[in-house]
Amino acid sequence: MQIKISWTIEFVEHVLIVPSKYFKRITNSDGLYEIRIKTGTNIFRIFCFYNKLNELVILNGFQKKTEKTPKQEIIKATLLKYNYEKENEYYHNG
Repeated sequence: MQIKISWTIEFVEHVLIVPSKYFKRITNSDGLYEIRIKTGTNIFRIFCFYNKLNELVILNGFQKKTEKTPKQEIIKATLLKYNYEKENEYYHNG
Protein backbone atom coordinates (compact mmCIF):
# COMPACT_ATOMS: atom_id res chain seq x y z
CA MET A 1 0.00 0.00 0.00
CA GLN A 2 2.82 2.41 0.87
CA ILE A 3 4.36 1.95 -2.60
CA LYS A 4 1.00 2.65 -4.26
CA ILE A 5 0.51 5.80 -2.16
CA SER A 6 4.01 7.07 -3.00
CA TRP A 7 3.55 6.29 -6.69
CA THR A 8 0.19 8.10 -6.83
CA ILE A 9 1.51 11.22 -5.09
CA GLU A 10 4.49 11.33 -7.47
CA PHE A 11 2.15 10.86 -10.42
CA VAL A 12 -0.13 13.71 -9.32
CA GLU A 13 2.86 16.02 -8.76
CA HIS A 14 4.43 15.44 -12.17
CA VAL A 15 1.61 14.94 -14.66
CA LEU A 16 0.15 18.02 -16.29
CA ILE A 17 -3.41 16.67 -16.61
CA VAL A 18 -4.22 14.09 -13.94
CA PRO A 19 -7.17 11.73 -14.53
CA SER A 20 -9.95 12.06 -11.95
CA LYS A 21 -9.32 8.42 -11.07
CA TYR A 22 -6.29 9.70 -9.13
CA PHE A 23 -7.04 13.34 -8.33
CA LYS A 24 -10.27 15.24 -7.83
CA ARG A 25 -11.31 18.65 -6.56
CA ILE A 26 -13.55 18.58 -3.49
CA THR A 27 -16.76 20.37 -4.37
CA ASN A 28 -17.84 23.24 -2.12
CA SER A 29 -14.37 23.52 -0.60
CA ASP A 30 -11.84 26.31 -0.65
CA GLY A 31 -9.36 24.75 -3.09
CA LEU A 32 -9.13 21.30 -1.52
CA TYR A 33 -8.34 18.27 -3.66
CA GLU A 34 -8.17 14.59 -2.87
CA ILE A 35 -5.56 12.15 -4.07
CA ARG A 36 -7.42 8.92 -4.72
CA ILE A 37 -5.75 5.58 -4.10
CA LYS A 38 -7.26 2.15 -4.54
CA THR A 39 -5.54 -1.18 -4.18
CA GLY A 40 -7.69 -4.27 -4.06
CA THR A 41 -10.62 -3.46 -1.80
CA ASN A 42 -8.69 -0.79 0.13
CA ILE A 43 -9.53 2.81 -0.73
CA PHE A 44 -7.55 5.73 0.65
CA ARG A 45 -7.97 9.47 0.25
CA ILE A 46 -5.33 12.10 0.92
CA PHE A 47 -6.37 15.73 1.04
CA CYS A 48 -4.13 18.38 -0.45
CA PHE A 49 -4.12 21.83 -2.05
CA TYR A 50 -1.87 24.09 -4.10
CA ASN A 51 -0.15 26.91 -2.26
CA LYS A 52 0.71 30.34 -3.72
CA LEU A 53 3.89 28.91 -5.27
CA ASN A 54 1.81 26.24 -7.04
CA GLU A 55 3.33 23.54 -4.83
CA LEU A 56 1.18 20.60 -3.81
CA VAL A 57 0.73 20.62 -0.03
CA ILE A 58 -0.29 17.28 1.46
CA LEU A 59 -2.66 17.47 4.43
CA ASN A 60 -4.43 14.52 6.04
CA GLY A 61 -5.41 11.12 4.76
CA PHE A 62 -7.78 8.37 5.76
CA GLN A 63 -9.04 4.96 4.71
CA LYS A 64 -12.38 5.32 3.01
CA LYS A 65 -15.01 2.86 4.24
CA THR A 66 -18.22 4.50 3.02
CA GLU A 67 -19.48 5.80 -0.33
CA LYS A 68 -19.28 9.47 0.69
CA THR A 69 -16.27 11.21 2.12
CA PRO A 70 -16.94 11.83 5.83
CA LYS A 71 -17.60 15.51 6.57
CA GLN A 72 -15.32 15.45 9.63
CA GLU A 73 -12.40 14.52 7.34
CA ILE A 74 -13.14 17.49 5.05
CA ILE A 75 -13.41 19.79 8.09
CA LYS A 76 -10.09 18.49 9.40
CA ALA A 77 -8.41 19.14 6.02
CA THR A 78 -9.94 22.61 5.82
CA LEU A 79 -8.59 23.51 9.26
CA LEU A 80 -5.13 22.18 8.37
CA LYS A 81 -5.16 24.24 5.15
CA TYR A 82 -6.24 27.35 7.06
CA ASN A 83 -3.47 26.86 9.65
CA TYR A 84 -0.88 26.31 6.91
CA GLU A 85 -1.92 29.49 5.10
CA LYS A 86 -1.94 31.57 8.31
CA GLU A 87 1.48 30.27 9.35
CA ASN A 88 3.00 30.90 5.94
CA GLU A 89 1.39 34.32 5.66
CA TYR A 90 3.07 35.23 8.94
CA TYR A 91 6.50 34.09 7.72
CA HIS A 92 6.15 35.79 4.34
CA ASN A 93 4.87 39.09 5.76
CA GLY A 94 6.67 39.16 9.08
